Amino acid sequence: MQTLTLVLGASFGILAIILGAFGAHAFKKIISTDRLASFEVGVRYQMYSALALLIIGYACDFTLYSQRLAVYGITLGTLLFSFSIYFLSFSEYWKVNLRFLGPITPLGGLLMIIGWGALLISFL
Repeated sequence: MQTLTLVLGASFGILAIILGAFGAHAFKKIISTDRLASFEVGVRYQMYSALALLIIGYACDFTLYSQRLAVYGITLGTLLFSFSIYFLSFSEYWKVNLRFLGPITPLGGLLMIIGWGALLISFL
């Protein structure tokens, strides 16, 4: 579990750096300022999650269910939250209706909150 958590954290981190660089340079030429701001929120939260997963991977021994739940919640929440924002940011450019992803974003946020809450419980 420790290796998986560290790999997820590093993967989220490198992807956040890559997407952030594209957002700062290439994407600002093709999507609106509002969509770019949303995209950047997704990147920022993905990086927060990457750092959290790295810390969890080094600090926890995963004997507690709450520690494992923290990894699952943060990982799945980030995938749903950030990636739904990424796709929604490009829906206008791609000329596709991705409005069905709208409810996925807050579900991802809720899962991240559950993950962080589980982490808090593991510390207590």
